[in-house]
Amino acid sequence: MENLTHTLVGVALSQAGLKKVTPYATLSLILSSNLPDIDVVTRMESTANYLKYHRGITHSFVGVTVLGFALAVAVWGAVHLAAKIRRRPPPNLKILPLFLVCWVGTASHLLLDFTNSYGVRPFLPFSGRWIAWDVMYVFDPILLLALLGGLILPALFRLISEEVGAKKSERRWGAVAALVFLIAWWGLRDVAHRRALEMLEDRSSYGPETVISRGVFPSPANPFFWNGIVETPSAFYSVPLNLLDSGFTDTLRVFRKRPPQGKLIPVFAAAEKTQTFQIFSDFARYPWSVGFNDPEGFKVEVRDLRFLPATRDRQGFIITIELDRNLAVVREEFAFDSQPLPSMGGSRRRWIR
Repeated sequence: MENLTHTLVGVALSQAGLKKVTPYATLSLILSSNLPDIDVVTRMESTANYLKYHRGITHSFVGVTVLGFALAVAVWGAVHLAAKIRRRPPPNLKILPLFLVCWVGTASHLLLDFTNSYGVRPFLPFSGRWIAWDVMYVFDPILLLALLGGLILPALFRLISEEVGAKKSERRWGAVAALVFLIAWWGLRDVAHRRALEMLEDRSSYGPETVISRGVFPSPANPFFWNGIVETPSAFYSVPLNLLDSGFTDTLRVFRKRPPQGKLIPVFAAAEKTQTFQIFSDFARYPWSVGFNDPEGFKVEVRDLRFLPATRDRQGFIITIELDRNLAVVREEFAFDSQPLPSMGGSRRRWIR
């Protein structure tokens, strides 16, 4: 999930009761709920390097525990250092309760990121296996509004009640309601995800071929609209699913796997040796490749179709590898940003793998 949602969940956990566990709980939860994303520093080298390390060791069980302990020690040390500088008695701040709060914050980050299709690698450094629940989009406006409402509305009601002379009310109920909504929203999306997967398994439009794998992936906000991906030996099928309608829309798209032949085989072989390709192949679940041949050389593009929006011909999560006529790599990069899908026409010869 994006960082605003992580932050609001941290604040909600504090308001729901964790602020009573230790002083500086709210600050610690805000910091710890975002701390696993410290791996963003790897993006300074390249986006491919970021893909390699993002949601890696900092998003593992070992990582969130180490980060939680490190943050607890840092907060404890900073508080005591500030007290020493101000020549005041040190606060009654115990490291164990502080560590517990920090660990809950980092663990909440891991849990939230597990719910979306990007996934996490929680068993690092022992296993690099990616796992994902596939029920949440990386940005969910409905969840964001629910968290904001649960934290802001109680404060407004409290301000109004104080102006009319009423007794101060607790703000805890709003945070608890927001967290309950979070769990209920996950449950609703999980039920919808299972139903979408059942519908995808019932479809018989893939011909006589054996289905290798299936997956359904969420859309932003709408829990009833999903993008299904079916892989067969010869193609990938993108199947938009609407759980509130007849189930299937008429916009099924087919991405053929056409193996390169003759002199095109070395082009893909050269592309597959690049570091960017190897990083991406470890990450992608439904990689679809397309190659271009032009006078300057060759270009190979690879997309992960689980991030293909069902309603438009654009997507992100794409690597581009350019080679000259001698098959030497000229450029290689990874992009999170949306890129247009290759056109069937054009002056360049096109082939798909």
